[in-house]
Amino acid sequence: MSAQSSLLILIPLAYLAGSIPFGLIVGLANGVDPRRSGSGNIGATNVARVLGGKKYFFIVFFLDLFKSLIPMAIASAIVLRVPAAQRDEHVYIHWLLVGFAAVIGHMFSLFLKFKGGKGVATSAGVMLGLFPYFTWPGVVSIVVFLIVFYLWRYISLASMVGASLFPIVYVAIGLASGWPVFGHQLPLLIFALVIAILIVWKHRGNIARLRAGTENRFGKPSAAAPAPRDDSSIAA
Repeated sequence: MSAQSSLLILIPLAYLAGSIPFGLIVGLANGVDPRRSGSGNIGATNVARVLGGKKYFFIVFFLDLFKSLIPMAIASAIVLRVPAAQRDEHVYIHWLLVGFAAVIGHMFSLFLKFKGGKGVATSAGVMLGLFPYFTWPGVVSIVVFLIVFYLWRYISLASMVGASLFPIVYVAIGLASGWPVFGHQLPLLIFALVIAILIVWKHRGNIARLRAGTENRFGKPSAAAPAPRDDSSIAA
């Protein structure tokens, strides 16, 4: 079986993996539906807030990360068996589609009537799993995420800054390493830009709250919020 055929099989499996709403599962397992508590989000931040423990943030975050990291690690193992000189745009596109399917599954879950989260943790899994081209830019973006979060305590702000920086770092490292960033690997750059735009777009409500000064800082209790009015509030 060719590499492209193997990747085509992985794409729908990655979407199904991405669709698993771990935040909802963890919340319900502890007697709380996060969609009807706190901000109404099923992401790690709201689950930790409504369950009253930071450990739940890390549980949900890493579950959401691994549901894309594992398919991408498998895809990377398949692609890296193909000599670099024989990889054309189609190989990179199919490779990317595995990760994109996982992120789309998270944002538009099959199990939640095609509603879902903001894709931060799942996108991080794609970055780390697409070795080596996205791994090192992904590490830099995660470090920047942690710095911004440490300074301002806003998960949303840190997520948008890290996501926006990722394609810039990818280009910088790619040019320094001699990768064909604007050649055969152009699909990687396009994907990086699309994911960054999607993450910022999914945070449009957070942007409004940041501008109004009403965004919740991580670790600080917030007033109970009504159930979400639309799918844009289901997060992360």
